[in-house]
Amino acid sequence: MPTPAEVMDMSASLMNDTAQSVYTDAAQLPYLNMALRELQENFELNNIPVTNDTSALLNVPLNTSRIAFTGTTPVLPSDLIEIQQIWESPEGENLFIPMTRKEFLPHDLENTTINQLLVWAWIEQEIKLIVANVDIDIKLDYVKSLFTTILIGAIATDLPVLNSLSYLGYKTAALCSQFIGENPTRAGELNGLAMLALDRTMGISTKSRQAVTTRKRPFRAAYKSRGF
Repeated sequence: MPTPAEVMDMSASLMNDTAQSVYTDAAQLPYLNMALRELQENFELNNIPVTNDTSALLNVPLNTSRIAFTGTTPVLPSDLIEIQQIWESPEGENLFIPMTRKEFLPHDLENTTINQLLVWAWIEQEIKLIVANVDIDIKLDYVKSLFTTILIGAIATDLPVLNSLSYLGYKTAALCSQFIGENPTRAGELNGLAMLALDRTMGISTKSRQAVTTRKRPFRAAYKSRGF
């Protein structure tokens, strides 16, 4: 996996400043962070598996009506972006079944208490729940954030994405060319290279999820005479 330092070395070289006399790490770092945020959004949009995660078991006490990032028990995972599925089980039994997502909680269940959660709604960036009269264990399948803002002291730390060096190098260089060097022509060329690199990165991930084996041409003796 690449480090921010490797990305910025590549970026500086693309701008003919391998010695980083102008495009120093400090100068490039804000633009690398922009490139990381854009890469993450593209991965999230295209459901790239590296953004998928499952939470640890969360115990929901009885009478709990919401789960938020702060101020509730339990709290949401700090890296949560979007929930894909919630599973519930009687406390301690590890017998998980899927809960049903609703746009709004059913109003006919508002003043009732049952021994399951059954449904959930995502409102105001919180999970809203029907109150249960027992403790319930849940797990979340969710889309997670990949990157935090990189600080100058952490540029030797690995970035948690394979095959990202080319895209990040080209994209960082494009942003630096546009906003530091004020060279829109070079920025445009580098952006084009960044998009090609992104297509390759996402294509590799997509290919790995395909279970269908393809072949170049049919194994039939007469395939040419049949117009193939």
